[in-house]
Amino acid sequence: GPMAFDLVIDIENSPGALAQVAAAISDAGVNIAAATCIGSGERAELHVLVPHAEAAKHSLAISHLAVTREREVVVVDVEDRPGVLADLTRKIARAGVDLDLVYVATRNRVVFGAADLAGLRAALDATI
Repeated sequence: GPMAFDLVIDIENSPGALAQVAAAISDAGVNIAAATCIGSGERAELHVLVPHAEAAKHSLAISHLAVTREREVVVVDVEDRPGVLADLTRKIARAGVDLDLVYVATRNRVVFGAADLAGLRAALDATI
């Protein structure tokens, strides 16, 4: 599939912080496909899926929001049915690829991250 990037933005875990980040990303003309907040402390990590990392990073910088990590990820279109995630992760496990990032995005897509990106791609491209 097309390239996609997972950007991690470190935000203050306070009311309005997420709204500020969402507005900044939207101002950049970037459509947020997925957002996951991790953390219950004073800071939270926001994962954002974008097709182009540079445009999003530039606009976020203008809004004083720093992207702390950025990585290429593999996005898979899936059917909305029970068991689909289990099937995909089994397939990846059989190929011996360790996943270190998984989340579900809008429009029935699943995002996968692994240190071995080529192996991950190959495993997903292989027929079941």
